[in-house]
Amino acid sequence: MTTHKPLSAGWPLAFLEQMRAQLGSDFTEFESALVQPTPVSIRMNPRKMAGVATHQYGSAYNINDLAQVPWCPETSPVRAFYLPERPSFTLDPLFQAGAYYVQEASSMLLYEALRQTVNLNRPMRVLDLCAAPGGKSTLLASVLHPDSLLICNEVIRSRVSVLRENLDKWGYPNVVVSHHDPEDMNNLTGFFDVVVVDAPCSGEGLFRKDPDAMQEWSEDSVQLCSARQKRILAAAAPLLDKGGVLIYSTCTYNDTENNENVRYLVNSGFRNRPLILPAEWNVVEKQAGDLETGDAVGYQCYPHRVRGEGFFISVFQKTGFTAPVKLDARTFRTIRALRTREAASAAKWLQNPADFSLWEKPNGDVMALPKALEKTFLFLDSALKSKGFGLEMGQFKGTDFIPSHALALSTAINQNLPGLALSKEDALRYFKKENLVFDEPVKGWLLAQYEGLNLGWVKGVGTRVNNYLPKDWRIRMDIKEYI
Repeated sequence: MTTHKPLSAGWPLAFLEQMRAQLGSDFTEFESALVQPTPVSIRMNPRKMAGVATHQYGSAYNINDLAQVPWCPETSPVRAFYLPERPSFTLDPLFQAGAYYVQEASSMLLYEALRQTVNLNRPMRVLDLCAAPGGKSTLLASVLHPDSLLICNEVIRSRVSVLRENLDKWGYPNVVVSHHDPEDMNNLTGFFDVVVVDAPCSGEGLFRKDPDAMQEWSEDSVQLCSARQKRILAAAAPLLDKGGVLIYSTCTYNDTENNENVRYLVNSGFRNRPLILPAEWNVVEKQAGDLETGDAVGYQCYPHRVRGEGFFISVFQKTGFTAPVKLDARTFRTIRALRTREAASAAKWLQNPADFSLWEKPNGDVMALPKALEKTFLFLDSALKSKGFGLEMGQFKGTDFIPSHALALSTAINQNLPGLALSKEDALRYFKKENLVFDEPVKGWLLAQYEGLNLGWVKGVGTRVNNYLPKDWRIRMDIKEYI
């Protein structure tokens, strides 16, 4: 009989002792779960579902055969599924098109937390404070009212580019990507209805998925993480309007980073908002007895109880008042409105141009701002120093308009623009940034498409089709065995 190597042979002893104390008789099941394969889950983009229903995910199964993530069911705007194995997502053209996001299932509980505590049918201002790589940001974009503002902030500069790429793939025009320390956003006091803090943590819940995280763990690192989390929460609290909702989450198990920060928030002008989760989900309610409440103050996913990784989430409502910042779109800004002739030319690339105003950055980039959010975007142009917002459309070169890759992937693009349907082989060659050759000549700008979804731009020159995929998006894997 084959037995697995005891975790205690290679795992931090202090971590194992912590989990034995926390789980009691459940520890043996927890230990066994950590040597099982990591579940693979995907979440669909509700605006890019066309053509995806029978898509093959690297094997002989399609979306209709897959088990659903319980808290993202068929009836929700964020349908999510488990895959029986992990395919090469990089080499799936629909992944590159933003048809779905590969997200750990436990962390999708964010949707249920939102559904139970905020009105998703009205426009709101929402901040994802620690956003990269973009899993929770794309989930937020999917469920918020289309006239909501979503700011996705990342502190670490090297992670901003992957956040921007994932949000470009998702294709929603009401999104801002910013790069600020939380303390630097103090000119947005009282501005938000919802703030999501998926805090940097010790990563205990990801040890199965990322063994390297285990090597960095120590009791001291847990204390350092908890202190950093409190600093982030202290900066986040003033950004909420009175009655606003703060959602705090980590991918860890220990009380120092979870329950202690719950206590910190309750003692800082917030009350906890308990959730009602079905018992069959097997999510554990966490208590903090010294808060003198019989309600759960947080919810913990364990890998031996749910089909997912370790994850903690808690929800709070702000009870105190912070004087809100006043919007003034007349303050200094860096963009200018397009001239009438330019605007008319650029508007042709949009499905509903009347819903947008068109602007130009100092570098010549043309951007489309949803009119419902125009005043807010113009205010943010001066309120945030390091940001990108609106739909990046492209640039004028003389009288010609050069469309951007973000426009190709946007859900706001004109659906009647000419396209070029590609086979999977040609789609992969496109993502290798190879020029494509066809029997029949094509001319002008065309949308490279796969199974009805846009991949990016090509431009026909006779029988040759030039490839306008941005070089930073080029895949470097060998595709020979996949075509």
